[in-house]
Amino acid sequence: MTELGLDGLRIRLARSGVREVGVLAGGASSLTFRGVLDERPVVVKVAPPGHEPVGHRDVLRQARILRALGPTDVPVPEVLVEDAGSPPLFVMTLVAGESFEPLFDGGTGFDDTVAQRYRSAARTLAALHALSPVDLGAGEEPVVDAAAEVERWCATLRTVAQDLVPGWEAVSGELLAGVPAPLGPAIVHGDFRLGNLLAVGSEVTAVIDWEIWSVGDPRIDLGWFLANADPATYSRPSPYVDAVPSRGDLLGQYGDAPDVAWFIALACFKSAATWSLIVKHNRRRPTPRAEFEEMAPVLPRLLQRARTLLA
Repeated sequence: MTELGLDGLRIRLARSGVREVGVLAGGASSLTFRGVLDERPVVVKVAPPGHEPVGHRDVLRQARILRALGPTDVPVPEVLVEDAGSPPLFVMTLVAGESFEPLFDGGTGFDDTVAQRYRSAARTLAALHALSPVDLGAGEEPVVDAAAEVERWCATLRTVAQDLVPGWEAVSGELLAGVPAPLGPAIVHGDFRLGNLLAVGSEVTAVIDWEIWSVGDPRIDLGWFLANADPATYSRPSPYVDAVPSRGDLLGQYGDAPDVAWFIALACFKSAATWSLIVKHNRRRPTPRAEFEEMAPVLPRLLQRARTLLA
């Protein structure tokens, strides 16, 4: 752990009653640990030391939205401790459940539990988007519109090898030429998919990983969820292809959403941008990870998928 000693963290957390602290896998934007508080298993999220705790590293901002969502119908971990020291951290309950992305994580094959979990996720997303940002104390947050989302990922795509993402400028132009009229604003999770949910059986028990939440058009979340729930997006071999409900089925659980195809196209564009950045950094590693490099030939297909959806 760069610049963060586990012994020092244990001493600091002991002041709040947290003991048995150890490293927990996960947490790309912050350091994640496990522990025990009042005989309850807990998760500790710590901002990366040596960096300003802003944006996706602002763990107390994550704690703030979790506290606001606690009394609502959106299942989230309970925040137990907040510590604004250096680096900032917070402690939350460890919610029972598994995190599983069927079209990426593999498995044994068709299971109706997976289909029901997708439907539960769609209902959970609808519950989140039905909440008022003002009522949740997020009324002062800047509203991120759909056009700004396109521009954000254009900025990323300009920094990667252009042969990874041929023709992305044309796709961005088509997206910007047809930006739908806005809806909302709503609380936008930013990476809502089964891999960022916990579930027991078919039911979602918690929405986790709130590093990039914002206020904006709810269909930004919906498009991302539907893109990740569509086997045609990545065309990866998966035993769960036939277990995923159709787009119409999931929209039936979520509710009415005009112009949703545009937002799925935006999600494909965003995915091409994020994966191109991952491939770029992976190629700079002393030992590149094969599973990241395998995504390189998928990126042009993601852009073509976006154009097909826009057409």
